[in-house]
Amino acid sequence: MGAVTDALAALPLVDHHCHGVVGADLDEAGFEALLTEGDRWAGFSSFDTPAGLAVRRHCAPLLDLERHAPAREYLARRAELGAREVNRRLLAAAGTEVFCVDTGFAPAGSVGPTEAAPGAAAYEVVRLESVAEAVAAGGIGADGYADAFPAAAEEAVRRPGVVAVKSVAAYRTGFALDPARPSRAEVTAAAGTWLARGGRLDDPVLVRHLLWTAVDLGLPLQLHVGFGDSDLRLHRSDPALLTDWLHRSAGAVPVLLLHCWPYQRQAAYLAAVFERVYVDVGLTLHHVGPARARAVLAEALEITPFHKLLYSSDACGLAEFYALGALAFRRGLGELLDARVAADDIGPRDALRIAEWAGAHNARQVYRLSGPS
Repeated sequence: MGAVTDALAALPLVDHHCHGVVGADLDEAGFEALLTEGDRWAGFSSFDTPAGLAVRRHCAPLLDLERHAPAREYLARRAELGAREVNRRLLAAAGTEVFCVDTGFAPAGSVGPTEAAPGAAAYEVVRLESVAEAVAAGGIGADGYADAFPAAAEEAVRRPGVVAVKSVAAYRTGFALDPARPSRAEVTAAAGTWLARGGRLDDPVLVRHLLWTAVDLGLPLQLHVGFGDSDLRLHRSDPALLTDWLHRSAGAVPVLLLHCWPYQRQAAYLAAVFERVYVDVGLTLHHVGPARARAVLAEALEITPFHKLLYSSDACGLAEFYALGALAFRRGLGELLDARVAADDIGPRDALRIAEWAGAHNARQVYRLSGPS
């Protein structure tokens, strides 16, 4: 290993976007359902994926198994140890000291990651669609929604420990939205239609209202981009579709583009030309596995300014994804930067600085986190 890879291996990470980890024991079906972004298909194992192979290769030794242990042996050992011990071991292997947790979605039985990593700190990311849907469930009328949602969002973000907000507009409408702030009359009319039919917030006018409310709140805004489950229409989640909205919002708040695959190059472009746009490739890394993490990170870093790349795992449900995300990030970025040092593209000090920035410093700066930077 090179100097940068060694330094990253020892660096306490800031995971700027993740979810809860299931605290209860999982059976085979429950584990395999969480191992994939797709559905669980009859006659097919979720272990037969790049993520599944990575679990068997890299997580098995953490549970005292041989590398590449068969799936049934892995699950049997997981059950033998119990969820509490499995989570403790895998979260310890991740080496993460700060988690920014999206509390708007978590599998049943989830607990906060710091329950398995008690020495770490946790902050909250408020999912704005969840706030809007709670307002609707409270029985608000169409005439009151334009004021009620921003007020509820303001109340939610003033809770202690909240450092950011998030939107899943990529899932609900996609990003090909009118970039203008909607008028009060437009919001009221759209709210009337949505409240009458119920369900998830997926009205384009109300999603625009949500994004502009995020700007008004003044906190960093996380946006899901690209790869996700089958509820997503991938072509509508290209972040380049946000260009006009980013011009209109004029850098009022930091915008964090999450995950990004296969649009990591489009996301890099936006980070290169808009002052307050940032990028990560979380979620992607544990699904492509450590073997391909370097390739994805190389594309993300082709033109991204070095203070704009952040680390996240987007781990959700399985403690394995905290461990794999961290390993893939450390190894992929370390190998990439060590190779560039060896080629004399960059100097060793610069490479170490870029690694530390991406792994911890950049997130601390964007979210104004306490502690060393």
